[in-house]
This record gives sequence, structure tokens and C-alpha cells, in this order.
Amino acid sequence: MTRILAYRFSAFGDVAMTAPVFREFLEQNKDIEIIMVSRKNFEDLFSDIPNVTFKGIDFDDYKGFWGIRRLANELLKEFQPDMVADLHDVIRSKILDRIYRRKGLKVFKINKGKEEKERLTDIWNLDKTQLQTTVERYADVFRAMGYSLKLSHQLRPKTTHKSGIGFAPFAQHTGKMLPLEKSYELARILAKTNTLYFFGGGKKETEILQKWENEIPNTHSLSGKLNLKEELSKIAELELMISMDSANMHLASLMGTRCVSIWGSTHPYAGFLGFGQSENDIVQIKDLTCRPCSVFGDKECYRGDWACLEEISVQKIIEKI
Repeated sequence: MTRILAYRFSAFGDVAMTAPVFREFLEQNKDIEIIMVSRKNFEDLFSDIPNVTFKGIDFDDYKGFWGIRRLANELLKEFQPDMVADLHDVIRSKILDRIYRRKGLKVFKINKGKEEKERLTDIWNLDKTQLQTTVERYADVFRAMGYSLKLSHQLRPKTTHKSGIGFAPFAQHTGKMLPLEKSYELARILAKTNTLYFFGGGKKETEILQKWENEIPNTHSLSGKLNLKEELSKIAELELMISMDSANMHLASLMGTRCVSIWGSTHPYAGFLGFGQSENDIVQIKDLTCRPCSVFGDKECYRGDWACLEEISVQKIIEKI
């Protein structure tokens, strides 16, 4: 059996996007095992994929160059891989790549398309076009190894018994997040005819969502109450997930649940739409020439008014749903 050592350390959504690629790659190419190295708390993303062994690490244990070198040697000794797939291409993974090449291993690295993404997010560039999707970029790493891989880009529902709507109103950056008053209004309207489940994490988000649960009938806040495995299980049971351009969209993809996604300063053109999710389920302001101004939503608004989010109407989201 050929053993491929793969690594992607962050962010949560990007790591989640590797899972459907692994599943379809291993279904199409037998006698291969993937050793996935990532942060410990991401393990449940891969727990149901045959022939994937997850190795969780904590970078506090591997600080600096010598720490990374020690990690490289430990992984080599424990798993004895035949090839290496760098799905991250950051300083840490570059150090690992160099060490493994010196030890005679073939290393295949993701092309993140940095220059084309910089052009896409240049607000003076009016010629915006769809870039290669992130999942296809991951797939290309395995294709470069000499394997065939055709991604289905189809959702795989985990169950046919689905009920309720999930709503994840938060995102890591302001440029990705619908104003909270709009999210509250959306929740209030949807909860009149649907059971609504709130998803979030962290103390502040949990407090806000608990307040919403208390004020809006037919809603349940799950924030801070579930571990990742339980959260994935709940998402699998939903009829629909509503999410920003955030990790929750990718969790919905993993569980085969359709997701209505809301996009602000980021744009699906950068390649981060959830695996198997439909372009028809995207909510965005299309006629803003400054969009996208950011790949990750972490930049300040060039105009100063966040029009990409402020101009999204609650009614437009409801029509999609």
C-alpha cells in the first residue's frame, strides 16, 4: 500500500475542504493510505473516511526550526511515507518540504494561485473571472503524483431524515459577516415557519445566540454546547444551513447538507465555495465593482461603508431559502 503524508494546518474551513477530496481520491485509487497531519481539534473531520489516518499535533510542542525538524523526523519514523503532499505552502510546511526532499522523498505542493488572487482582489481590476476552486487545487497535488482523480462536486447527504434550518451568523472577519441586526431579523422571520438552530463558538457568540434564543420562539442555540463530532451530526440532519463564507459552509458540504451562503467582501470567484454547493444558493451584491477586495475578508472596507454587506436585504436571503 502506498502511503502519502499530507499536511494542512489551518484554517478550519480550508482543512475541512480537504476531506471530500481525500474521500473521492481514495475511492478512485485503491491501495493508498493518506496520513493527514493537522491540528488536534480537527480530527473529527476525517473520522469516517476509510484509509485516512489522522495525526493531530499541537504546534506549542514544535516551536521554531528545530521543533519543525523534530516533527519531520517523528512523522518519518512513525509512518514511513512514500510521498508527501503539501496542501498548505506556508513557512512551516516549506521547512517540512525541504527536510523531506533532502531525505529523498518526492514532495508535491499546492499551487495557491497567489498572483491571480491578488489580481482578483485589486479593486481597480474590473475584469473579474472565476479562478480554479480550492478543492481542484488540492486534487491537482494528487494528479501531479501520477494519479487520476475526477471530483464529482456533488453533495452526499448522510441521512434522508432531515428537519430544521441551521443558521451560523458569525465569521472570523467583519468583511464576511452580515450585520447582526439583519441576521436577527432573518432569524425572527424564519422561525415563524421553521425550527431554527443557531451555530457559533466562543464566549461572545454564545452569549449573543443565547439572547436570541430567549427572544425568538422556535429557535435553539447550539453554540458552546456541542463538540465537533456532535455539531457535524446535527448539521447532517438539517434541511438547510445558512452561513456566511465561513467554515460552517464547508461543514455543511462534508455532511451533504445544502447551504445558502452569504458573501460580502469575499467572492466565490476566489475558489472557496463549499464542495458540492450550488452557485444558485449564493447571496451577494453582484454589481459592486470593488468586490472582491479580499480573499479572506480580513481587510478594511475601501469605501468605508461595507456596502457589500449593508446592501444585502433580508428579503433577498429569504427568497433564496
